[in-house]
Amino acid sequence: MATIDFTAEVEKRKDALMEDLFTILKVNSERDDSKADKENPFGPGPRKALDTFLAMAERDGYKTSNFDNYAGHFEFGEGDEVLGIIGHLDVVPAADQEGWNTNPYEPVIKDGNLYARGASDDKGPTIACYYGLKIIKELGLPLSKKIRFIVGTDEESGWGDMDYYFEHCDLPLPDFGFSPDAEFPIINGEKGNVSEIVKFNGKNAGATVLHSFKSGLRLNMVPEVATAVISGEVADLQAKLDAFLAENASKNLTCEIEEAAGKYTLTMHGKGAHGAMPEKGVNAATYLALFLQQLSFADGAKAYIDFAADLLLEDHEGEKLGIAYTDELMGNTSMNAGVWVFDENGEASIALNFRFPQGNTPERMQEILAGKAGVTEVEIAPHVMTPHYVPENDPLVSTLLSVYEKHTGLKGYETIIGGGTFGRLLERGVAYGAMFEGEEDTMHQSNEYKPVDAIFKSAAIYAEAIYELAK
Repeated sequence: MATIDFTAEVEKRKDALMEDLFTILKVNSERDDSKADKENPFGPGPRKALDTFLAMAERDGYKTSNFDNYAGHFEFGEGDEVLGIIGHLDVVPAADQEGWNTNPYEPVIKDGNLYARGASDDKGPTIACYYGLKIIKELGLPLSKKIRFIVGTDEESGWGDMDYYFEHCDLPLPDFGFSPDAEFPIINGEKGNVSEIVKFNGKNAGATVLHSFKSGLRLNMVPEVATAVISGEVADLQAKLDAFLAENASKNLTCEIEEAAGKYTLTMHGKGAHGAMPEKGVNAATYLALFLQQLSFADGAKAYIDFAADLLLEDHEGEKLGIAYTDELMGNTSMNAGVWVFDENGEASIALNFRFPQGNTPERMQEILAGKAGVTEVEIAPHVMTPHYVPENDPLVSTLLSVYEKHTGLKGYETIIGGGTFGRLLERGVAYGAMFEGEEDTMHQSNEYKPVDAIFKSAAIYAEAIYELAK
């Protein structure tokens, strides 16, 4: 058989690829539990994105299966072994995130970049991978393995889509596979992932009263905005704030104060980032706590603020907490203080998301957290993920690295990350693309974008990778 120029094949289809990608990017597929029901398990947006994708697949001649609007799949090819490809169509919130220069659900191309929520995570890569398989199908290339293309609708929240899918799909698990939901050259190791909710009492006993403290949209996002409502002893509040912002000018923080009926609302603005890489963001909640620490709080309010300012501020590995742990293969433990609630009439908590290597455990971290001053309880959230690793000498890994090297001219190498991808759902599963080395990471951030050329390049890589794995 003549050598196939997959790059040229993508070129022939790039207009169709972008048209399909635009169609699915226009769907606001944020999870919305307030509108969830039996027909829309994660709200109408994720369900609409799934319907849109499956209709696209049916248009292209695939027989699709929809698993009660949690997830869907189609299969192509014949063979005893099954190659699984698992992407996701849901996205993290954008509507409540500041700083967008365009409508996140009206995709636009500017200066060669495609701006939209999901352009990089994970609609862009999923559609690029879909077109990689579409090329193989349309060229009629011979395969010796079956390919199962699976899409989920709850990757960004709790993976309830995949729990449901694997429980209700009567087919055996794919033998091996990848998720197009990370970066090149490959992700063949993923740290464990657990969220632990640190609880405090919501009481006040000081001259300054903390009525509420709120921050964070999701556990896997660095909080970009934090809001506190206070009253009581707040002398020279604006002057103190001005001095604080000047002292921390390098962080590019901004903060506003509004007064109404004797209560002061402070809104601090930092910088969002993916929760797996908290060091890339500026956690607005921790800096708001640092500022508030100079006021006269007491009891649960003081414990809450002191915990944040003394133990969480600019500590992304849990060293101040005593949780830090490093493994020679998998690296360190990372920590993101993702969701914050203080209600003077009830709940007070900080949800910490940890990405941990082998050797560290959720129970170890829970015990350490429970011993900190002012902490009343530490709850381990559901959906704990254990560390995952596929050796570099596995044919899956070596084949994918070889294809990457061919298309980029760069040396491939194994990578272990803190982020969790659907690749870990398979024992021989990895994440593969679609962010290239040197590409700015805007996942989970305002103005998320993907270079258009990188979308086409990744589609060619996916086409050849799928062919090499399944031929």
